Amino acid sequence: MTHRRVAILPGDGIGPEVMESVLAVLEAVGFEAEYIEGDVGWRCWCTEGEALPKRTIELLERCDACLFGAITSKAMDDAQADLNPNLQGKGLCYTSPIVRLRQHFDLYAAVRPCRSFPGNPRNVSDDVDIIVFRENTEGLYGGIEWNPLPPALAAQMADMDTGHPERMRRWLAIDPEDAALSTRLLSRQGCERIIRAAFVYAMSNERRRVTLLEKPNVLRETGALMTRVFRAVSSEYPRIEAREMNIDAACMLMVMDPAHFDVIVAENMFGDIVSDLASGLVGGLGFAPSANLGDGFAVFEPTHGSAPDIAGEGLANPVAMILSGAMMLDWLGHSSQSEQIYVSVMSLIAEGMIDTPDVSGDGAQGTTSVITNRIIQRLNQ
Repeated sequence: MTHRRVAILPGDGIGPEVMESVLAVLEAVGFEAEYIEGDVGWRCWCTEGEALPKRTIELLERCDACLFGAITSKAMDDAQADLNPNLQGKGLCYTSPIVRLRQHFDLYAAVRPCRSFPGNPRNVSDDVDIIVFRENTEGLYGGIEWNPLPPALAAQMADMDTGHPERMRRWLAIDPEDAALSTRLLSRQGCERIIRAAFVYAMSNERRRVTLLEKPNVLRETGALMTRVFRAVSSEYPRIEAREMNIDAACMLMVMDPAHFDVIVAENMFGDIVSDLASGLVGGLGFAPSANLGDGFAVFEPTHGSAPDIAGEGLANPVAMILSGAMMLDWLGHSSQSEQIYVSVMSLIAEGMIDTPDVSGDGAQGTTSVITNRIIQRLNQ
């Protein structure tokens, strides 16, 4: 059997707790690997001025895959205030570690399955089985931003011919010192590979439809590029139905008729938003695993945050992290072990045995360790 090296980045808040859970389940299912723990998150930012230290990136470069727990992220002003006093005033800038990992390792495909598990009392709808393919490296999350606007950029914008002079007049009347600018940069290559990944998945998993969620009627250039590429790629997969929807209309329809959707593909921010919406239909982020996939490396994480309000109390739902571990097994070629985990989790949900507070309310009996042990016991039956 191939020797696997897996980096584990527990992170902040409930991250270490759910990481402990997934490692216990992976051991119970018989997966063998060398686990190497790395530093990441808010503690690193506060003490070092770097939430993703270089040593952690170097660690991941020696591994086959990574399990990522959860991190705390704050707005710029709050991040500066939390820095150790000896690091303040040095021009340090907080950036999200998971966003940087996606960009450093070119993890262009965020794959987020949202499935209704029978028996989950938090299901808004019992007929949801949606896979979201979110472009992970471009769009508004690309980190190309300014505040205030540099004088040279403001001057260049003044000379631009956008075809909408009335809009430019309005923006040019704003003092650059009072303006912030974020860019939505899409490339043809970036659009094509995430769209193709969605269609390849649909073909390989007997899915019937891929729907592009965009807003080309308003975001006329970037939205048009994504749409043109979608139409070109979809023509290569005639057996898969291809649909296009505006993101806002799709959000409404997803609530009213989630069975309309099968595989979804979207750019970075739209994919982020719609995958959280879809997870809300199936019990919340405690049931929402995800994978960040590149061509040779991948990071697997729950889509929930660090939940500092319950950290250390043993109340976190470990299912999303455990299912992320199952996604890692599948990606590494251990599909039978992955399926064992899914079946065990599904059977416990059906029996009402996943009863952490996010599922059963304040009177819940289930704790992180209790739920983990139930899954392990079911695996051993």
